[in-house]
Amino acid sequence: MTHSNVPPTAGGESRRKFLKKATAASAVAATAGLFKTPVYGQNQAPSANVAGANNRLVVGFIGVGGQGMAHVRAQKEHAQQNNIALAAVNDVWTKRIEGAKNTIGGNCQGYDDYRKLLERNDIDAVTISTVDHWHTKCAVDAMNSGKHVYVEKPMTRYLMEAFEIYDAVKKTGKILTVGSQGSSDRKYHVAAELIKSGKTGQLVHFQGSYMRNNPNGEWNYGIDPDATAATLDWQQWLGPIHKKVPFNADHYFRWRKYYPYCAGLLGDLIPHRLHPLMLATGNPEFPSRVASVGNKKVGTDRNTPNTYERDVDEIVQLIAEFPSGLTAWVTSATINEQGVTDMIRGHKASITLSGNRVELRPERSFTDEIDPERIDNISPGESVPVHEANWFQSIRENKQPNAGIDLAVKVQTLISLAEISDRLNVMCLFDEKTRKITTADGKEVQPLTYGTLELS
Repeated sequence: MTHSNVPPTAGGESRRKFLKKATAASAVAATAGLFKTPVYGQNQAPSANVAGANNRLVVGFIGVGGQGMAHVRAQKEHAQQNNIALAAVNDVWTKRIEGAKNTIGGNCQGYDDYRKLLERNDIDAVTISTVDHWHTKCAVDAMNSGKHVYVEKPMTRYLMEAFEIYDAVKKTGKILTVGSQGSSDRKYHVAAELIKSGKTGQLVHFQGSYMRNNPNGEWNYGIDPDATAATLDWQQWLGPIHKKVPFNADHYFRWRKYYPYCAGLLGDLIPHRLHPLMLATGNPEFPSRVASVGNKKVGTDRNTPNTYERDVDEIVQLIAEFPSGLTAWVTSATINEQGVTDMIRGHKASITLSGNRVELRPERSFTDEIDPERIDNISPGESVPVHEANWFQSIRENKQPNAGIDLAVKVQTLISLAEISDRLNVMCLFDEKTRKITTADGKEVQPLTYGTLELS
């Protein structure tokens, strides 16, 4: 990583120059310890100076569909480096169980009930990649059975489930991380150190986006005819869902389109922006006010035969305010791919984040106090294996991972309040002490959960 100062404005050569360089160097140095991604030799355990370092971690997988198999392949490929063993898989579909077992090889065992996997005392940690409405139950049960947890984003389906997971983490002391791999992209940590050093002044706003444009409707994945009511446990898959329907392959493979199973863009794409951007502020907060609007007016699903119109939005806007006065705007779409640069604005300077670069740009009124800076070649970037390695390292060192619970519960609160705002057409005011939601006139809003609305 290289660090260079952009040529200062006229008059920029002042008594502050030495302080600027010293602070910038300390910011870079402070992040160096955040990404000690373990690299081990064959059959070599990590350093014995960390808790549990000499023990190989045994991992199980709950949910081995597309995302689950991505984790299986990544963890198998990096098993030696991470000093892990892949031991067991669970899914409601027998074909997926057998496919995952064949990929892992060896003595990998398959289970059609995740609780049987959790009963195994030799398993130290689980990777959960189920449909969203199973995240909370599987994660809490896993921690209560002594397992550490990697749970895919979004952490939960509904707001109060986020606090259920939070309370379980605090009670059990287990290490939980959320699968938003942007949180392990080092540039967001570099930005956080610059902000904590005071270079931006008080933060006022951050922005981000996650944009796609799929003419055939996002998440209209292919349907495998082998998935039938006879080959998978449909009732187990539905679990706590209120609007239960007979087996439906479209719902099974394309569940991200439908509200009973997912919050759509708010649950799938926006977490990839919120986790790293809130981390980059240096002091993530619970939101105090949240509003969201979205629609599905383009109607891309009609371009794919034999599918239903989605419940969820094709474009959504989220705005939020935090107790410190920081505001945020994040947008996502599946009908236009033009996004905005990640940016964090402060009273004295703003930070832009793109690729492997972080740039600090002073506001015109503060150019005599703040020097422009650019930090290039920041590594590592956004990577699932790096994010997984951070989880394993955090387990061994008994420390919070990059997307740990204290960040994740705040991100999930923002996501869930945005869904409530969009679906109920209200602005949500949130009290983090009481965990209550109200409107501007003080009327309490009950958080969405299974059975609150017809599509839940």
